[in-house]
Amino acid sequence: MADLKNPRWIWLKGWLFLFLGSMAATLVLLESPSLRNALYLAIAVWAFCRFYYFAFHVLQHYVDPGYRFSGLCSFARYILRKRTPCE
Repeated sequence: MADLKNPRWIWLKGWLFLFLGSMAATLVLLESPSLRNALYLAIAVWAFCRFYYFAFHVLQHYVDPGYRFSGLCSFARYILRKRTPCE
């Protein structure tokens, strides 16, 4: 698959992710509406966003400047190849 370079398509992709995430969260809360579930969902979204930031920005800029990513599969290959990510 080629890299996405057209700014319009990049913006569309971003808005589609926002829409899909919003719809999924809405459906989860409609299925089981409670303040507790809303809090758990918010914490899960926040934690996954922070992990994504760690996986790409933090590793690339502070841990291994030679690391270049192209997605979560690239990150998984990086971790499996390193064998000891905590050194």
